[in-house]
Amino acid sequence: MKAKTFDKKFDENQEIIGGLDLSKARRPNQEQKRVNVDFPTWMIESLDKEAKHLGVTRQSIIKVWLAERLEKISSNN
Repeated sequence: MKAKTFDKKFDENQEIIGGLDLSKARRPNQEQKRVNVDFPTWMIESLDKEAKHLGVTRQSIIKVWLAERLEKISSNN
């Protein structure tokens, strides 16, 4: 499907997913890379307590807090 046809269908709220090859879809700058970080026990306990309070996993809260901090630093520059 040509871009012009795709745009027209999208603008007219028609089905467009069928025209996409989602097997090759990716989100730029969102690829995952595993890292290992050692934390002191008191920090793990605090993270677990806050994660439980929020109803999320330890990994989720670490990601959110790091992202918030990095965005804050980026916006100050």
